[in-house]
Amino acid sequence: MDILSSRIILRPADYAITLAFYRDGLGLAIAREYPGGTVFFAGQSLIEVTGHGGSGGSASFEGALWLQVRDLSETAAELSSKGIAIDRAPVEEPWGLLEMWIHDPDGVPIVFVQVPPAHPMRRDSRWSPA
Repeated sequence: MDILSSRIILRPADYAITLAFYRDGLGLAIAREYPGGTVFFAGQSLIEVTGHGGSGGSASFEGALWLQVRDLSETAAELSSKGIAIDRAPVEEPWGLLEMWIHDPDGVPIVFVQVPPAHPMRRDSRWSPA
């Protein structure tokens, strides 16, 4: 099997509100638009917000969107300036990442992550200096 691309598809209760949240609130760039949907760039992935098949608010999303940022403090300030509530302020987790949590209009959890300079995710594991 060859996976050629992937994306997260959200089917919100209110397309216009969720579209505005990802486009204007989070400031994600649009990859493409089609009748009834918008696809956003999200780092190495895509987030698609569709205007059809909405949950009506009754379905739950059992995961979370993980968005890595360069500076978590700047991200928190930007979101706050746009009136987006922060559910959990930035903290360093036991696994060494800095994380902050918000949610979209349908309650989908979004975790913003900053990888500190000394974190193992930043180390080149292909070789080790002697």
